[in-house]
Amino acid sequence: MITIKDKQFEIFISHQQIADKVAALATRLNADYQDKNPVLIVILNGAFIFAADLVRQLTFNHEIQFAKFSSYQGMETTGEVKELIGLSIDLKDRDVIIVEDIVDTGITMGEVLPTLQAKGAKTVEIAVLLMKPGKLRVPLSVKYCAMEIPNEFIVGYGLDYDGLGRNYKDIYVVKSEE
Repeated sequence: MITIKDKQFEIFISHQQIADKVAALATRLNADYQDKNPVLIVILNGAFIFAADLVRQLTFNHEIQFAKFSSYQGMETTGEVKELIGLSIDLKDRDVIIVEDIVDTGITMGEVLPTLQAKGAKTVEIAVLLMKPGKLRVPLSVKYCAMEIPNEFIVGYGLDYDGLGRNYKDIYVVKSEE
């Protein structure tokens, strides 16, 4: 059990379960991109831990770029995507893999995908650690998903609650009030 601000959280997904799912995802990416040189665009802040664990298991050549988009304030989505740090690489005729920590409403990815396609990317795929299919608000095709989860608020392994909790190696869920 951990406490962050006004909420208590309990373990939801162990570090070992995460490691196993990340390894399985890396195996799929290695098979699909072995003879390519894609650009991995890591979405900050949340995806940095997932990206670090993932790229250490990739066996194909790739470049890494970081971008920051935000649609959250506290525990709620604002519904508006802001680009806070942009891209500085030419994507024309490149394969692109967006590395994201979580897709819940899909609003951020719904904005990012057309932006990357407009920059001339040959292909754009999403590699996500966690996805909440029950919360999607936009049609979204996610080819590389490590885990699907229910609509719960979670922290740890890069995910935060108002900027806190990213440092935990496990993923925690808000403890239900009984």
